Amino acid sequence: MGPERRVILGVDVGATAVRVGAFAVDGSARHVRTRAYPLLQPLPGWQVQDPDVLVAATLAAVSACVADTAGAEVVALAVSSPRYGVIGLDATLSPVTPLLTGRDTRSAEVARDLRVSGQSRELHRLTGTPVHPGSPLCKLIWFARHEPYLCTATRWWVGLKDYLVHRLTGTLVTELSSASGTGMFDVHRRVWSASVLDLVGVSGSQLPPVLPTTGVLRLSSAAGRAVGLPSGTPVVVGAGDGPSSTLGMAAIDSSVAGLTLAATGALRTVVAAPLVDPAEIFSCAALTEDAWVVGTTVNNGGNVVRWASGALEPDPRPASDDQLAAPELLALAERIAPGSDGLVMLPYLLADRTSAVDPGLPGAYLGLRSEHSRGHLVRAAVEGVCLHLGGVRDRLAELTPVSGVRLAGGAFRSPLWRAVMAAVLDCPTQVAGEDDDAALGAAALGLFAIGLAADLTDAVTRLSPESARAEPVAVDPTLATTYRGLRAKLPALRTVVGRVGEILDEVAAGPGVGWRATTTAARDVVGG
Repeated sequence: MGPERRVILGVDVGATAVRVGAFAVDGSARHVRTRAYPLLQPLPGWQVQDPDVLVAATLAAVSACVADTAGAEVVALAVSSPRYGVIGLDATLSPVTPLLTGRDTRSAEVARDLRVSGQSRELHRLTGTPVHPGSPLCKLIWFARHEPYLCTATRWWVGLKDYLVHRLTGTLVTELSSASGTGMFDVHRRVWSASVLDLVGVSGSQLPPVLPTTGVLRLSSAAGRAVGLPSGTPVVVGAGDGPSSTLGMAAIDSSVAGLTLAATGALRTVVAAPLVDPAEIFSCAALTEDAWVVGTTVNNGGNVVRWASGALEPDPRPASDDQLAAPELLALAERIAPGSDGLVMLPYLLADRTSAVDPGLPGAYLGLRSEHSRGHLVRAAVEGVCLHLGGVRDRLAELTPVSGVRLAGGAFRSPLWRAVMAAVLDCPTQVAGEDDDAALGAAALGLFAIGLAADLTDAVTRLSPESARAEPVAVDPTLATTYRGLRAKLPALRTVVGRVGEILDEVAAGPGVGWRATTTAARDVVGG
């Protein structure tokens, strides 16, 4: 470490790895350690983890990061994690279920039933959380339907961060950000909703008390020994990963949206009070009691272009953890004219509830001709992802004013990604100084919570001065005009692909729709 001898630890427990950052309080140094853990898929649609494995990985990463600080004073440890996980605990606070992650979709039928019945709208209005298979509300209803014996054995239902904070401090609590992601918390009255709990079949006594995200607990002696810190070190309970990431990229101006893009994407903005989306797409989560993050994740991001690159490479590369396209293929795409010479990609390789048509809309290349090369296919994939994100930004702007966008994430290291995204957005656009960093956001929230920063902006600026700075991205007016024209055609193209997808589903289901019927129906759709 440099001359500053005080650091704060930001702990970001992610989907497949924990990332711990030690940030000098004056912003002069930063050390990061990570530890990976598996995501298990015992059955189709199930994606679970062993909560004790995640705790062990977190303690190991914190210990390594503490060793990196070379004896500096650790003023606090602050935590961030995904908001949608669920763990059942018995009366001894031991897990009786694995962690059901936000990616676990076993409760898809529950979510569908709630939408068909019309209950989803009122649930979203109360809780700020759209009804979807990832939400704890749907998972708990699934347990009640399919594993009632586990419900009987469960004394507490908690989230991942709740369990981790308990293991760090000996206290079982949740906080406003995680509670506001459960689908069971009334975000307007700031209490567990009795009517929703009745629907789910859970009592309020089975859920932890709710602290502010700035709540401070103390590190237990056992946890202190495990990580090399004094017992009593402040532990800030912190916020969910989405709000923490938004803070980490300094996108907390109420008129600016933060757009992150790596394998997947996210678009979020900060408002002063809970704001509910009548279209049931955007969620609303607390960062603090008077800063709420409205936004959504996008499943089809850099992973789409990575898929296209891998599928089109003449010699498949060895498997890699990098979820972005190879630079040489992006270079090929840069040589292609905007609009990819009439080739359009709808990038819905994964189900995406932000789709303008429905979550089952399939991906497609449209307008494919013999003159189209690998570069065309890759560029069309980049353009397709950016066009989709532009549509999500437009929807967000219908809820709350969005005058500018800050970009962060590995994809935007590419000039092509930056140029296309800025032209699609066609508004003041900047690239944040750091990648999307929930660990930095957690640390900044922690610094504010313990009184070492005047406000959230001051906190993130102190820890990472480069995050407060941003590089403007020039909008090419020719590109912007091209993409404006493409966006106007997308609704019709989505309708065509949606109908063709239905026909292909019928074909895949077996006899009854032959190739002539399929061809005739497709011709009817396109008007030929």
